[in-house]
Amino acid sequence: MGQPSGRSCCHRNQPRITGLTSASKEIIEEFGFLEGNLKLELLLEFSESLPELDDRFGEHPELLERVEECQSPVFIAVEGNADKVLLHFSAPREAPTTRGFASILNSALNMHSAKEILGISDDFPTMLGLDALISPLRVRGMRGMLARIKRKTAELLESN
Repeated sequence: MGQPSGRSCCHRNQPRITGLTSASKEIIEEFGFLEGNLKLELLLEFSESLPELDDRFGEHPELLERVEECQSPVFIAVEGNADKVLLHFSAPREAPTTRGFASILNSALNMHSAKEILGISDDFPTMLGLDALISPLRVRGMRGMLARIKRKTAELLESN
């Protein structure tokens, strides 16, 4: 999970990361092992592994919520309960950076508990080390996706 390239992850002397799922820690470590364009290549690999949107969302697009912070049309649905939250993303193939961010969040958070999702650090996007390689606007898009997932997860808990 979180390693579409099959590369093994290096455990360098990094500070202990808190407020993350085990999957998100693995992803951060994998990105931390790489430098420069290799990080971008991994992001593109993630973009290719985003699961297809369930057909029922095509029939009921009102179940999806637009992530306004993203330049590209990205939509998210959050379902489940306190024990297991299911995430659904729609991101265009023509926007591989945005699609990669959606796939990273899917790999890091999908099928985790609401408590784990709500506890994830808001700095998770920065921890990937892509800030110097991509525009601040794109990083803002990933932060928007994470904020939306956390808000929808909190709403899910309130309704159950």
